Amino acid sequence: MQDYRFQNQEKFGQVVNLKKTQKKEKINPYLKIPIYFIIFFFIILLIFKASILVTSDAEETDTQNWFQKMWSNENERLTSAPDKKIISKTKDRINIVLLGMGGKRHEGAYLTDTIILASLKPSTKEVAMISLPRDMHLPVANLGWRKINNINAFAEAREKGSGGGAVCETLTNVFDLEIDYYVRVDFQGFINIIDKLGGIEIDVEHVINDVSYPIMGNEEVEPYEDRFEHLYIPKGVQTMDGSLALKYARSRHSTGIEGSDFARARRQQRIIQAARDKALSKYTLLNPKLVTEILSELKNHISTNIPILEGISIAKQFKDTSRDNISTHVLDDGPHGLLLGTRNTRGEYVLAPRSGNFNEIKYFIKNIFQSSQEKEKEKIKAEDPSVQIINGTYINNLAQKTSADLEKYGFDITRINDSTNKDHGKSIVYDLSFGKKKNSLTFLEEKCGAELAINLPDWLRTEIQIDLKNNPSPKQPDFILFLGNGNEEDESEEN
Repeated sequence: MQDYRFQNQEKFGQVVNLKKTQKKEKINPYLKIPIYFIIFFFIILLIFKASILVTSDAEETDTQNWFQKMWSNENERLTSAPDKKIISKTKDRINIVLLGMGGKRHEGAYLTDTIILASLKPSTKEVAMISLPRDMHLPVANLGWRKINNINAFAEAREKGSGGGAVCETLTNVFDLEIDYYVRVDFQGFINIIDKLGGIEIDVEHVINDVSYPIMGNEEVEPYEDRFEHLYIPKGVQTMDGSLALKYARSRHSTGIEGSDFARARRQQRIIQAARDKALSKYTLLNPKLVTEILSELKNHISTNIPILEGISIAKQFKDTSRDNISTHVLDDGPHGLLLGTRNTRGEYVLAPRSGNFNEIKYFIKNIFQSSQEKEKEKIKAEDPSVQIINGTYINNLAQKTSADLEKYGFDITRINDSTNKDHGKSIVYDLSFGKKKNSLTFLEEKCGAELAINLPDWLRTEIQIDLKNNPSPKQPDFILFLGNGNEEDESEEN
C-alpha cells in the first residue's frame, strides 16, 4: 500500500429602442430602503460587506439587532415573495452600470458625468471597474451616433424613469455583453452621503489646479465669470467632505496631467475605493443612527433596477471581497488606448474606437478577468499539484466535472472515485503535501468550497486501501479532495 499520510465604424443593424423599458416591480416603498442601502454601499462603493444583513449567527452585533428589528415586520413578506430567478446564482459574471448625474436644480440634470461598468465574478469574488468616457460615441436608436453621456437624458426626456434601462440596452448592444442592472445617483446624494460618513481620505496623486470649475447652481448667473471658481487641491493625503470630493471627481480643466476626462475617471474610481473603505469601518457599521440617516438620503437620490433578493444574494457572495480583488480600468486615447479623439458630423469632439469598430473594445471588456485568472493558473502550474477526487454525493459525474475544471488550472488528476459514504456535508481537502503547495491548497479551499483537514479518517483510509489493492497506483497525490453534499445543495440552487 502507498503511504497516504499524507472595422471603419461599423453600422449596427439593431440599435436600442429608448421607449423599451423594463417593468418595474411593485415593491412597498419601505422595503426599498434597506436594499438600497446594500446596493449603494455594496455596488457603488464596491464592495460593502453588508454586515448588517450577512453577519454570522455566532457574531451578533448591535447593528444587526437594530436592523433586524427595523426589518422584522417586513421579513415574512420578503421571504414569502414569489420565487424569481436570481442571476447572481446562475451566472458567473454580473454586469452593472454605475451612473452619476447632476440631478434636480442642476444644468443638464440627466447628463451622466460618470459612467462606470462594474463587472462582478462570483466564482473568484473579483470585481472590475471600467470607466467609459462621457464623450465616447455610440449608436442610439432614432438618434444616430451620440455621446454616451446623452443616452440617459434623451431617454428621460421621452419617458421618465427609462434612462437607466436605456443605457443598459445601448451598452448591451454595442459591447455584445449583457448589462444586467444599473445604479444611478445624483450629485446632491453623493455630497450628502460622503458628509454623513464624516468625509473620506484621498491620496491626491497630482495637484488639481482648475481655474474654471463650474459652481453648482450658478449655471445662469451674471456676470459670466461668477459661474466659475478656482479649484486648488494640493498633492498628498487630503480629508474631503462631500462637496470637495465631488469637485475632485468632476474637475475637467486642471492644468497638467489632471486636465482630462481620463484623469477624472481615475479620480472617480479612487473616490469609490475610499468611500468603500469608510463604509466598511466600525464608524459606519456600528452606528445605527448614521445608517438610518444614510437610508433617508438614498431614498431621494438613488434609483436602480436591482431586485431586493438579487441585491441580498450579491451582498452575500461578495461580502469578503478584498481590495486586491478589485481592478480598475479606463478606456482612453493614450498611446496604448482603445479610443481616438475626432469630430463627428456635427463638429463635436468625440471619442471613437481606435480600430474603426468596437471589436477591440468588446474583446477587452469580455476578457477583463482573464489576466488575473492566468496569473492564478501560473501559480498553480508552478507547484505541479496532483489531486485525487472522491465523490461523496449522489450527483452523477460530479467528480468528473470537478476534474475537468481543475485540469484547466494545471492540476494533475491521479484518480477519480465514488465513495460508499454519502453522509458528509461540506467538501473536505486533505493536504498530503503538508503545506508545501499553498497556492494549490488555497485554490481547492476557495473554488471547491472545501474545508482543510489534516488527518484521513479511518473509514476513508479503508476505502483508499481497498481501491489501491484493486487498482494499484505508484503516485501519491498531493491532495485528496472529498466532495460532500454541500456541493449538491449548490447544484440544486443553480438549477
